[in-house]
Amino acid sequence: MFAWLEKNPFFFAVAVFVVIAYAGIVEVLPDFANNARPLESKKPYSVLELAGRAVYIKDSCNACHSQLIRPFKAETDRYGMYSVSGEFAYDRPFLWGSKRTGPDLARVGNYRTTDWHENHMWDPISVVPDSIMPAYKHMFDKKADIETAYAEALTVKKVFNMPYDTENGTKLGTWEEAQAEVKAQAALIVEQMKNQEVKAAFERGEIKEIVALIAYLNSLK
Repeated sequence: MFAWLEKNPFFFAVAVFVVIAYAGIVEVLPDFANNARPLESKKPYSVLELAGRAVYIKDSCNACHSQLIRPFKAETDRYGMYSVSGEFAYDRPFLWGSKRTGPDLARVGNYRTTDWHENHMWDPISVVPDSIMPAYKHMFDKKADIETAYAEALTVKKVFNMPYDTENGTKLGTWEEAQAEVKAQAALIVEQMKNQEVKAAFERGEIKEIVALIAYLNSLK
């Protein structure tokens, strides 16, 4: 049988496709049935968190950090339980990643603080002496794009039926209401920061990229 398949490339290709398709169905369908629904602890990103996520993508943080804990003992010993689909129900796009130069950040909000992130982004080796990550001091100067983040939230709410303004606690509302929510969330982060320029900017009504990024990182749990 196998010798015959090897002599007939077309049927060999068909057989390979069938085997892979069957294996894919066996692996994927149960996952959709059991884990694809959002976890109860998850809720859609706030506007400030979406702005931080945009900074995370723009500065290619996902090029060196994955957000996926694989089901291997070495992974679960370090990061905890392996990831399930329901953790990423509100991610557009997914940021699982396949390359991990730095540690996985899937649940970084559980063990890092605002203060730690501030110091790390300003001077990585001050908190991780062997770090090869560059400093991201420009985030302390650039203003976060809150308007685009709000537009993204409206889009995913309408197009993907994202459950904003429901019992999950994430509110969207009008632009004016969203601005108030952003300011309130940012205030809690800025209060814990040491950088005086970021604090002064917030008093002037400006929210820096670093504040939005920290909001996003703190939400990863």
